[in-house]
Amino acid sequence: MSQLNVTQKLIKEHLLKGEMTPGKEIGIKIDQALLQDATGTLVQLELEAMGLDKAQTEVAVQYVDHNLLQTDFKNADDHLFLLSAAQKFGLWYSRPGNGVSHPVHMERFGKPGKTMVGSDSHTPAAGSLGMLAIGTGGLDVAAAIAGQPYFVKMPKVWGVKLTGNLPDWVSAKDVILEMLRRHDVKGGVGKVIEYYGDGLKNLSAMDRHVIANMGAELGATTTVFPSDEETKRFLKSQKREHDWRELIADEGCEYDLHEEIILDELVPLIALPTSPGNVVPVSEVAGKPISQVVIGSSANPGLRDFWIAGAMVEDKAVSSDVSFDINPTSRQIIQNMIENKAFANLIKAGARFHQSGCMGCIGMGQAPASGTISLRTMPRNFPDRSGTKDDQVHLCSPETAAASALTGKITDPRDMEKLYNMKYPKFEYPEFHIIKKDMLVAPPEDGSKVELQKGPNIKSLPYIEPMQDHYSVPVMLKMGDNISTDEILKAGAEVLPFRSNLPEISKFSYTVIDETFYDRAMKAKGEHGGHIVVAKDNYAQGSSREHAAIAPKYLGQVAVIANSYARIAWQNLVNFGILPLEFIDISDYDKIEQGDQVVFKNLREDIKNRNNIKVIVKKANGEKLNFETRHSMSDRQIKVLLKGGIINEFKERIEANELGEGQALDAEEADTNK
Repeated sequence: MSQLNVTQKLIKEHLLKGEMTPGKEIGIKIDQALLQDATGTLVQLELEAMGLDKAQTEVAVQYVDHNLLQTDFKNADDHLFLLSAAQKFGLWYSRPGNGVSHPVHMERFGKPGKTMVGSDSHTPAAGSLGMLAIGTGGLDVAAAIAGQPYFVKMPKVWGVKLTGNLPDWVSAKDVILEMLRRHDVKGGVGKVIEYYGDGLKNLSAMDRHVIANMGAELGATTTVFPSDEETKRFLKSQKREHDWRELIADEGCEYDLHEEIILDELVPLIALPTSPGNVVPVSEVAGKPISQVVIGSSANPGLRDFWIAGAMVEDKAVSSDVSFDINPTSRQIIQNMIENKAFANLIKAGARFHQSGCMGCIGMGQAPASGTISLRTMPRNFPDRSGTKDDQVHLCSPETAAASALTGKITDPRDMEKLYNMKYPKFEYPEFHIIKKDMLVAPPEDGSKVELQKGPNIKSLPYIEPMQDHYSVPVMLKMGDNISTDEILKAGAEVLPFRSNLPEISKFSYTVIDETFYDRAMKAKGEHGGHIVVAKDNYAQGSSREHAAIAPKYLGQVAVIANSYARIAWQNLVNFGILPLEFIDISDYDKIEQGDQVVFKNLREDIKNRNNIKVIVKKANGEKLNFETRHSMSDRQIKVLLKGGIINEFKERIEANELGEGQALDAEEADTNK
């Protein structure tokens, strides 16, 4: 491994445990941590449960960007709690309305060559700066903040060569949509996607952010770009040129997988409901009437993205049939939009401006009208995520969104030339951006005297029992492929205010699939001590929200049996003591039905010894059958699972004063591995 690609360089520099062999577990040192409020409340409660004194990472930032609507006391109370927790544990705090975590972090804190974990699945957006940034469950983030390595299976590195130039009316969103068109939502599982080639010269740092952000929709571990002259230009524009370092692949390096995208051949693309992988050319669906257009979110956060929309609607009015919604990325972006006239152009055209935050992307307002099409520059369109049942959310570029807002129907932006005699507007990046830092609150030197401010909706985490030897529990739900975390625990303004109240938020578990689930699960918990669920491939794709694991665990979930899992969800299940089993023979999926009783025996020993796990199935008619499953947990994860999850393990280590010794051991092993 003498000639290294960028991903391998980043991992090698931070390797503490394991070997860089694809599929093997590695432990890496983490430099930075990112938290957002929909998941951060749980992380802060986990840090409290662990007894942490102060963050051990170089930088950790608590953002408030998801749950901004204050329809009652819950979100406002959480904001105060998060501020107090950030002060107590030594994190920066980004105030409500300051902006979306990923682009703000890129502007203010991201550094080439650094590693980062974030309690948000779109954390890989920071790969645009030449970082190794991985979205993961909050417990993994809490452990990293406490100074522990981050454990992940060594991914394959998928080299994607970009050549040529993007045509007019085609932008970075179309690049990642092309990847999704080719590979769907499972194509990146177990891989880091690394972009290289001459085509990078024509992609700005924020263009790269768009692509890296939605690598999460491919299921990739993360996305990595080199740190080159464009990275330097971006950091200089943010007055942080001193943070730049060059980080490029060695000449002659190899990749495990290969792909090429000829940028000149791309056309405007759009993802149809209800998956980011359901991608077709815009021209194939042009002409369909729409009722809403939303521009913004972490998937299209750059100043260029708002400027191009403003330039397209300048001196025009959007269709009277369309709600034209603008979610500015940050207060800093707003300042710069005012300076370059984008703000005025959008307002004059009829735009509705909203807070700087995620808003409609997470279902926090902006729900579309029933039975109508909503075009969004956002990363996801899973069912009901918008807050409207049977929604028809389409994902597209700012160019397609703005063109469609003007015409009132899905419009190929290339048609702007004949419809409005418009040439493609060309954006020129300013040498320096207007910088806005006053809504970032620095941590104190010593936060030990800070008291956590807990409102009545904030509940400390309950104790989780260790894994038992024997279970006899019902199959509570049988599902198919690509079940998303939004279906396991729905997003939106109704649900997310309960993110720090486990008893309440658990009532929404699986309700998108089955509204009777909570009542049935609580009954099974009382009568049988728990339940299991069954699924096919890519179980729990999408968000990193660990509520999709801890809420079912609160309801007694013992195990999941599936063909395969999304990476973050698989880790979250283990972290909260839920056994992730895999079918050995996929035909066994057909043998087990919802309502069957499942018996496990000698479970702890079989898990520990890596034996196949026998599943005894009792049918309602008295028939019995059995089959075998397996798990793919590491030795470390087995210990965590058997103890009931990572919080129990950390509490044991803290009480035994072992964490300091563990860190010393990690450093020694790092020297050996390097």
